[in-house]
Amino acid sequence: MTNIRRYWRKGNIYFLTNVTLNRKNILIVNYDLLELAINKIDTILPFELIAWVVLPDHFHFLIDPKDSSLSTIIKRIKLTFSASLRSELGVRSGRVWQYRFWDHIIRDQIDLNKHIDYIHYNPVRHGLTTSPFDWKESSFDEYYKRGLYPDDWGVKEVIKFEGDFGE
Repeated sequence: MTNIRRYWRKGNIYFLTNVTLNRKNILIVNYDLLELAINKIDTILPFELIAWVVLPDHFHFLIDPKDSSLSTIIKRIKLTFSASLRSELGVRSGRVWQYRFWDHIIRDQIDLNKHIDYIHYNPVRHGLTTSPFDWKESSFDEYYKRGLYPDDWGVKEVIKFEGDFGE
């Protein structure tokens, strides 16, 4: 396996995509385990989740890793979730995630806004819901309550995104 070297500098914000092995639909039905894993690792390696969405077979984070290595944070979240899932299923071994993850360094405010919108519209884009307001496994509701989205955002018209988002 190749040793990927990721560019890291304190203060960078990253958009990332993580996918389950063979795109198994295990994340929504085990969302509580993923949330516990994220919260547990945040107490050990503090980071800030700026925006996020969890779908059945993958998740997107917009994350500021603070002083920690992004790779270490994601590795620990994936390992913690995997161990909890195997325990819940009563199995001792087995891969849960695809190797590695896809990341993109946020370059400016426009890039940041584009990725936040992409994250929040992702369940609609995948046909899982017709409105981002209905998808609870995301940070969309927090942004809406802060007045950052209008009442009809992502509902009246299809939103198109250009670029690579690691899916």
